[in-house]
Amino acid sequence: MSTTIVLIIIISFFGMLLGVSYFTSKNVNSETFFTGNRKSPWYLVAFAMIGTTISGVTFISVPGEVGNSDWTYLQFLLGNFVGYWAVGLVLIPLYYRLQLVSIYTYLNQRFGIASYKTGSFFFLISQTIGASFRMYLVAGVLQIAFFNAIGIPFWATVLFTILMIWAYTFRAGIKTVVWTDSLQTIFILASVVLTIIIISTQLDMSLGKMVKAIDEHPYSKMFDWDWRSKTNFFKQFFAGLGIMIVMNGLDQNMMQKSLTCKNQKEAQKNIFVFSFAFIIANVLFLCLGVMLYIFVQQKGIPLPVKSDDLFAVLALNHFGLIAGVLFLLGIISAAYSSADSALTALTTSFCIDFLSMDPKNPGSKPTRIKVHVAFSILMFLVIVLFRFINNDSVVTAVFKVAGYTYGPLLGLFAFGILTKRQVKDRFVPILGLMSPVLTYIININSEAWLGGYKFGFELLLLNGLIMFTGLLLLTKKQAIQ
Repeated sequence: MSTTIVLIIIISFFGMLLGVSYFTSKNVNSETFFTGNRKSPWYLVAFAMIGTTISGVTFISVPGEVGNSDWTYLQFLLGNFVGYWAVGLVLIPLYYRLQLVSIYTYLNQRFGIASYKTGSFFFLISQTIGASFRMYLVAGVLQIAFFNAIGIPFWATVLFTILMIWAYTFRAGIKTVVWTDSLQTIFILASVVLTIIIISTQLDMSLGKMVKAIDEHPYSKMFDWDWRSKTNFFKQFFAGLGIMIVMNGLDQNMMQKSLTCKNQKEAQKNIFVFSFAFIIANVLFLCLGVMLYIFVQQKGIPLPVKSDDLFAVLALNHFGLIAGVLFLLGIISAAYSSADSALTALTTSFCIDFLSMDPKNPGSKPTRIKVHVAFSILMFLVIVLFRFINNDSVVTAVFKVAGYTYGPLLGLFAFGILTKRQVKDRFVPILGLMSPVLTYIININSEAWLGGYKFGFELLLLNGLIMFTGLLLLTKKQAIQ
């Protein structure tokens, strides 16, 4: 694909985002950045959330990972589905009843200031790392597709991508993100569907033949019942359930969109409808993964060393110009729909949780902009660092990090919701740091201590359980009435 075509795609894409930002930034006030003035239509939020969850990780890693773990990822997705309903039935009513802007304010009301800061701190760490991992993917693709050809180094590519996000989010924040993510969701879904069609056409497959080929392919194996395997059904299902609760229901990034809905009922409709759309969208990516491997096998194309590179290599070099354009639009949309909301959520959480900012105060805008710039710089530095240290499948790396950093959040919220006990608040930060350390020690010794058992994504649940148990030990004598 010529650099001219790539340049046109990039300029057109960001032109559309800046155009959306221009229109959504009209008649905004100080509160708009944080809550969108709670006027977002629930169906628009549900559609936008598809783009947010289908990050660059899903777009690149999931199709390639099919060759390593078949369709066992679906077990994880089924746990996600149940997790979304738990969020809609339990957490959404809680957040709307308390009228929260930052969801971690709940921890202050429930336990105290130390617990509140601990929860927000772990979110800031988790989201910064996770969003940076996702942006790393798209920066790498843009580097290969365009910036290498004109001699621009990787760090400059990263700087460009971060600057673009800042440019279209700094005015209206979450209000703009809801609309830009909806636009990007269209590009993502169109990219994967049309790419599947292009592959089937090149392989001379009808729709029926394609469905049969996917169904009968050995990579379409869905369930693993070996209790020692990392992809065991119960491990994957309950890990998917736990991770979805913390990475959605306990995550300011995802919840901030839902909290822009007009009321609790509309926010719940958003979550329930989205849970079905989420499964359908991810099944499309799994189907794409099988089709990629079928194409490679039939055409005699050597597999890339890293499974994460499979989709990019084929789309940019073997499927033709249209597929290459679709791939670039899809991967850029996937990465930006995830990163723009992450940057907005990081800014919101820090401003509300650590600076005690009043969202309705017009005088807070200069400080908010400085925080927005600071997190943009931080993401830039983390992405460049990750360029040098990553040697793992990105989809695995992201959830591995989540298992350690979101665990304390899971334990805190679960303890607050499921019990009426009060804790010794001043000791919670220490417990929050100990929990991931103990989880790591158990993880590296699990095979020796637990008869060959290997932890997968369910590491998060172990971490949350350790935090929950620790909070029980820190319980005050007098419980909440």
